[in-house]
Amino acid sequence: MENFLKGVWGKLFYKKVFPEKKGGIVLAKLQEFKCPCCGGSIEFNSDLQKMQCPYCDTEFDLDSIKEAKAEADAETAEEMKWDTEGSEWSEEEAGEMVSYVCNSCGGEIICDKTTAATACPYCDNPVVMKEQFAGMLRPDYVIPFKLDKKDAKEAYKKYLKGKILLPKSFQDENHIDEIKGVYVPFWLFDADADAKIRYRATRVRHWSDSNYNYTETKYYAVYREGKLGFERVPVDGSTKMADDLMESIEPFDFKDAMDFRTAYLSGYLADRYDVDAEKSVERANERIKKSTESVFAETVHGYSSVIPESTNIKLSGGKAKYALYPVWLLNTTYGGKKYAFAMNGQTGKFVGDLPVDKKKYWLFWSAFFAGFGTLATLLITLLG
Repeated sequence: MENFLKGVWGKLFYKKVFPEKKGGIVLAKLQEFKCPCCGGSIEFNSDLQKMQCPYCDTEFDLDSIKEAKAEADAETAEEMKWDTEGSEWSEEEAGEMVSYVCNSCGGEIICDKTTAATACPYCDNPVVMKEQFAGMLRPDYVIPFKLDKKDAKEAYKKYLKGKILLPKSFQDENHIDEIKGVYVPFWLFDADADAKIRYRATRVRHWSDSNYNYTETKYYAVYREGKLGFERVPVDGSTKMADDLMESIEPFDFKDAMDFRTAYLSGYLADRYDVDAEKSVERANERIKKSTESVFAETVHGYSSVIPESTNIKLSGGKAKYALYPVWLLNTTYGGKKYAFAMNGQTGKFVGDLPVDKKKYWLFWSAFFAGFGTLATLLITLLG
């Protein structure tokens, strides 16, 4: 197989389209992975953790792909220019979009400036948009998808089960408007936190005699001081991804992280960052400080109440790495409103908002308060 790859991969595996201007939009380079056996487009298989051709099922490891790609890059590709007529894009429109030509069918792909990998809308071949990474920092790591689209659909169905306030019509329709696997850009921050926190704490004691009930409250000043080290605190680098949604599907297990290779992107969408590391520092600092406060608070116990009075946290030794993490995004529409869901493409953790049946909601609380009132009446009767 290795001899075969060296002989034909340069012709079948790697094609280039050189950039040219079209109406103010740059026609950029695409990277597409071709099977040397049948010529079909190959993509990364999350189950095998290898590249696989969906047509002939031939499997390829990433080292073989890297070697073949390097050989193919040494060849000179032909340059094709097209003469077209028509109105041109405005400068504002062109500034928000990038256009690509599919290597397989020649179809033109237009997307926004942050899309780095997608599929051709005409032939569905997976493509990696190399030009989108030009001038950008190269990702240091990537966590490959371990769960596929079928897993995401099953997780969505499971997520709906047991939701007693969910409208029945939403459950019955149970349709998904869109589902896509996306590599989301994350900045991973390392830092050390030196903290000094003072708490006001109390201990309360109650007792009674034949004449009075007594309450004794003692007040304490509690100090905590120490140093914590943080590694790979994630902050998503895409404005299209809601921070709370991305943080809800954490944690990602970094033990599965691999050195970045574009082959992992094949068959999935990928966003490049539009929020750089410097602009993400504030969010990282906030997460680190909240975690520090939480850890220190867990060391203060044995009191009736604990209230922080002063907090002094200084961060040092900050470093940032760039990684792509796997996320399945699902969207559905109900009652004219869109609902978004996300699943961790590595662990399967699933989150999202759901509609609430108002009638069921009020019936639930009516039943709750009715039951609570009955219980209170019974207790009063027994104690009386």
